[in-house]
Amino acid sequence: MSQAAPDSPPPIEARGLTVTRPSGGRDLTILEGVDLTIGAGELVSVLGPSGSGKSTLLGLLAGLDRPTSGSVRLCGVELAGLGEDDLARLRRGRVGFVFQSFQLLGNLTARENVALPLELTGVADAAERTERTLAEVGLADRAHHYPAQLSGGEQQRVALARAFAAEPEVLFADEPTGNLDSETGERILELLLDLRARHGTTLVLVTHDEAVAARTDRELHLFGGRLVRDEARSPA
Repeated sequence: MSQAAPDSPPPIEARGLTVTRPSGGRDLTILEGVDLTIGAGELVSVLGPSGSGKSTLLGLLAGLDRPTSGSVRLCGVELAGLGEDDLARLRRGRVGFVFQSFQLLGNLTARENVALPLELTGVADAAERTERTLAEVGLADRAHHYPAQLSGGEQQRVALARAFAAEPEVLFADEPTGNLDSETGERILELLLDLRARHGTTLVLVTHDEAVAARTDRELHLFGGRLVRDEARSPA
């Protein structure tokens, strides 16, 4: 389980995040002046209409994109000035991703999709972690199947196993149920939240679904590229 020390910096800090892009001879503002801090073990949803900047924000916080201005600290490290190799080293083993489109390698089995990132980073117990997490997501008996032989829900389970096998401190999930029917999506959401709780992972979840956001501890609402509401849910 990934647990931060009591005096550790928060896993995510952003100040003044702004992104502009040239469009039609002028600058289009995608994100403007976003400030936020996400603490260790928090379960946070990011909501907003299409085009509000949700995925852009996620990419900035994860170091997959760079802001026009502003700063991001991820796992206590300032991202500005880091090269791609440094960013990759920072994310390796500390940051995980789950995407709407699964992003599995079609020529590898479910087991190989989970094991490969661990093997590339030299994890000593890669095989053990792979089998354990595949069992956690209920795919122990499907581990030898290729993505094309799996349903959409099963493919996303493989993606979850791949993410959690690395035991990340922070997990970014971008519409992880968006390509699934409602019943399958609900099961995947339950599994994601259960794994997050079991592993103690900080989770930032982009969604357009208010019902999904209602399952999280805190909601960040974007509108027109601005953070218009940051609302913590009261304990039941």
